Amino acid sequence: MAFESLASRLQGAFDKLRGRGKIDETIVNEAMREVRLALLEADVNFKVVKQFVARIKERAVGQDVLKSLTPGQMVIKVVNEELTELMGGNVSKLAVSNRPPTVIMMVGLQGAGKTTTTGKLAKLLQKQNRKPMLVACDIYRPAAIKQLQVLGEQLSAPVFAMGDQVSPVEIATKAIEHAKENHYDYVILDTAGRLHIDETLMEELQQVREVAKPDEILLVVDAMTGQDAVNVAESFNNQLELTGVILTKLDGDTRGGAALSVKAVTGKPIKFAAMGEKLDALEPFHPDRMASRILGMGDVLSLIEKAQESVDVDKAKEMERQMRQGEFTFDMFLDSMQQMRQLGPLEDLLGMLPGMNKMKGMKDLKVDEKQIARTEAIVKSMTKEERANPDIMNANRRKRIAAGSGTTIQEVNRFIKQFEDMKKMMKQFTGMTDKMKKKSKKKGGFFPFKGNAPIDPFGGMGGDADDKKGGFNFPFNPFK
Repeated sequence: MAFESLASRLQGAFDKLRGRGKIDETIVNEAMREVRLALLEADVNFKVVKQFVARIKERAVGQDVLKSLTPGQMVIKVVNEELTELMGGNVSKLAVSNRPPTVIMMVGLQGAGKTTTTGKLAKLLQKQNRKPMLVACDIYRPAAIKQLQVLGEQLSAPVFAMGDQVSPVEIATKAIEHAKENHYDYVILDTAGRLHIDETLMEELQQVREVAKPDEILLVVDAMTGQDAVNVAESFNNQLELTGVILTKLDGDTRGGAALSVKAVTGKPIKFAAMGEKLDALEPFHPDRMASRILGMGDVLSLIEKAQESVDVDKAKEMERQMRQGEFTFDMFLDSMQQMRQLGPLEDLLGMLPGMNKMKGMKDLKVDEKQIARTEAIVKSMTKEERANPDIMNANRRKRIAAGSGTTIQEVNRFIKQFEDMKKMMKQFTGMTDKMKKKSKKKGGFFPFKGNAPIDPFGGMGGDADDKKGGFNFPFNPFK
């Protein structure tokens, strides 16, 4: 995950401020030296680092510490605010044309992921009940048109193509005319990748811009390229006047320097970030949330949004009700597993929780996807009766399930044992939480798992049994 190394280094710098009674220049200089090294190691632009550290020093030295904060927390507060500002401050939304369609032009280097990102952007617009049309303007890369058509089929979105013998300028012109006639909300032009030093191809982009008059010119940048991404963004901006940037591969092992530098160097906001390979893995870029994640404070808001988008609320509420009554079947287990997989990689979800980066072993935590698939196969190899009644599992049934799921009897036995242990634990926990609720009501206090905490072990993210938003449950361990 992006920023892991940076987050760890920054946390080490702030740990040195613990127990200090007052913020003075010596303390701040000591912390800022670590911050400077951490940012440079993350491949952040040198000039950006220099200005960033200078602003923090100016704000932090001699500042009165709030009664509710320690000196260390006060410095973290300043760093958090400056990081947010460095990445753009506020969320930058897509422009909307007063006279539809809104035209979006996707540009960038070869291999940055423009075509895939074009599909992801179309998917995001569809979620907002918009009607996008994809346009194949890449006539140079073999199978580029076919790739966009395949993405269009997956999205049930129209793809406008005229083959590879027509100029991108003519394709863009005809596409916009077609979009107007058919009342599409958005036209997304997928242009060919090119080097920013290729004058001929850059001139072609300028011609497309002149005829298409795009409302947005978005540069797709591979975050893995680090500092080079900033140089590319600066060059494209000088020639095309970009309106924004989309960072791809932020879920990879990238140092994150591009995300922290591109806005400061180009003046153009990061509008979206791609956090995975799936078509729904494009998110609006929230500078404040990203700053919070970098500083190890999590991103609970994004986690809640993911849950609300992916979870079947009625199903989750019914499951919650059953679990509170001590019921837990293989069907419920399978539903929980499928709900969790819809939310995305578990490592990413855990990274959104405050303080998880400090927990021992969390940095090297990996989910065994094969183990999840094997477990799912075991449950799906059971009959309806077996899923609903875990107690009827005898030796013959287990042997048949192992053969049907392509696993061994030992794996089936191990899973059923873990399931039974989990079921016992849930019954104990249900009894414990009920007692706590009764005791809390008698004392006039509050029960911590009733919407007052970020995570309710039964109701999911900030909800309870009566909450309209429902919740979601992850009652299994996918780790090896």
